[in-house]
Amino acid sequence: MRVLAIESSCDETAVALVSCGPEDFRVEASLVSSQVELHRPFGGVVPEVASRRHLEVLYPLTEEVFRRHRPEELDLVAVTAGPGLPGSLVVGVSFAKALAYALGKPLAAADHVKAHTLAIFLEETPDFPFLSLVVSGGHTALFLVKSPTEHLLLGHTRDDAAGEAFDKVARLLGLGYPGGPVISRLAERGDPRKIALPRPMLESPDLDFSFSGLKTAVLNLVRSGRSFETADLCASFEEAVCEVLVEKARRALKALGLSTLVVSGGVAANRRLRQKFLEMGKEEGVRVLFPSPEYCTDNAAMVAVAGYFAYQDSGPAGLDLDIHARSLFPRLELSLT
Repeated sequence: MRVLAIESSCDETAVALVSCGPEDFRVEASLVSSQVELHRPFGGVVPEVASRRHLEVLYPLTEEVFRRHRPEELDLVAVTAGPGLPGSLVVGVSFAKALAYALGKPLAAADHVKAHTLAIFLEETPDFPFLSLVVSGGHTALFLVKSPTEHLLLGHTRDDAAGEAFDKVARLLGLGYPGGPVISRLAERGDPRKIALPRPMLESPDLDFSFSGLKTAVLNLVRSGRSFETADLCASFEEAVCEVLVEKARRALKALGLSTLVVSGGVAANRRLRQKFLEMGKEEGVRVLFPSPEYCTDNAAMVAVAGYFAYQDSGPAGLDLDIHARSLFPRLELSLT
């Protein structure tokens, strides 16, 4: 089945064409238009600006795919219906519905968070069940993945997502936007043991996360007037975030008796995080998988996979498909005491 997919949940406009089978996914085209330069002067994503940019570039991107592949060759149109910025989602969903109607093709609704997890199927085929950690600018959550469409929430952030914390700390240090890549580069030159920073909720009896206290600790240090090397602070901050993510995942793996972990989302491209997860995997005898960096950040190829599985499970979405700004996953409560 050949799936044309559309992603517009935040500040990346993406269109992809993916040949999808139960265990065989081949990317034929994957185009992404970044809005980083548009939002950089504001230090973060401006929702209205993001929506307008999606309107400007979504049709040209789709047209570019159709220059290489004929529309009649498509079998399915998939689109991110949520979660995300409402205005941005409306643009993508409206366009996808019109395209599916015009081409006479079925429509499938994809969940953005599930799509991040399922991006691994573009390159690997993990056995179910497995543990998934989705860690990005908008999401930090652990899931028990029982099937492509059944994801049970184990824990999530109670405030800032990990990627959001990276951006906010970078802003505090005057490092610009987006914060993740620049903090990671500076951290490579710093000493992660130089500055003591908290590991929020590391000892809590659940699998939830919190990064606002870590961000506040950095703010207090900056305001204190104490001298420090920016590279050391970046390394210490990055290490604190990585340690919390790795240890929470380790506990979930042990509690559930799982042997496979998939780490996805934009922050999963962080080299230090990958290193620490691979070390943990070796210690615990766990297979740790990451999508390639281009499939960690927002893209439409992952939406094609999620849309394909949603269509196989539930059939086509109607042309009355609506967006959802937030996802509600069934929660599985685990006691870690």
